Amino acid sequence: MFDVFTDCTALQIGVLIISALLVGVNKTAVPGLGVIPVMMLASAFEPRLSAGIQLVMIAICDLMAVIWYRRGADWKIILCLLPWAVTGVAVGAVLLRMIPADNDVFMRRLIGAIVLALAVMNFVKSKMSPDKIPTGIGASAFFGILLGTTTQLANAAGPVSSIYFLSMKLDKARYMVTAAWFFLIVNYIKVPIFIWEGRITAESAVMNLWLIPVMAVGAVIGVLLFRKIPQKIFDGIIQVFVVVAAVKMLFF
Repeated sequence: MFDVFTDCTALQIGVLIISALLVGVNKTAVPGLGVIPVMMLASAFEPRLSAGIQLVMIAICDLMAVIWYRRGADWKIILCLLPWAVTGVAVGAVLLRMIPADNDVFMRRLIGAIVLALAVMNFVKSKMSPDKIPTGIGASAFFGILLGTTTQLANAAGPVSSIYFLSMKLDKARYMVTAAWFFLIVNYIKVPIFIWEGRITAESAVMNLWLIPVMAVGAVIGVLLFRKIPQKIFDGIIQVFVVVAAVKMLFF
């Protein structure tokens, strides 16, 4: 039987633990934090496997987030965005099939490029007023397909969803519960696709079972920090780390 403590290197175990902690915090307090585990896992594991490992982490932490932020979601926003996001997931699945399974370098660079583009998008979002972000069916289609495609390829849709939810003028609490329910649905749609693609394996699932306590600790930390964290400063620090990691994956 697979044992995370004997079948992984010390570096991989460290990356798994830190990633699980960060995903927990990401889902209950800091939406922009999710791209850091993307980079860490893709650097420590084969890129396709790393995406599967993270998706199971995300799916588990989505449940934790929904249990905590279970009431007050804006279902009109969710239902408007969801069909387009599912379309984007299908687009991402098709694109992924065009990439040779053994081309790790290309996958790492693709993930790096996606995350770097999303980091730029997140920076632009921070400088924009919600009134200047387009809304309506066209915007829902654009952001939904982009969100679905990026989340299918690299589990890195946080900056895209942040821009869309910003345009909806959601306050912090309503943002968190709406995002929690939306990503719970999208990520559980992705799970069988990832299994079919071979990105989630029995071994990676067992690996994540070991990490549930760490994810729970991260979720609790996120809940405790939610009202206290200086969001702008923290987001700025995250942006720096994300850009550095993305550039590393692209060029080194």
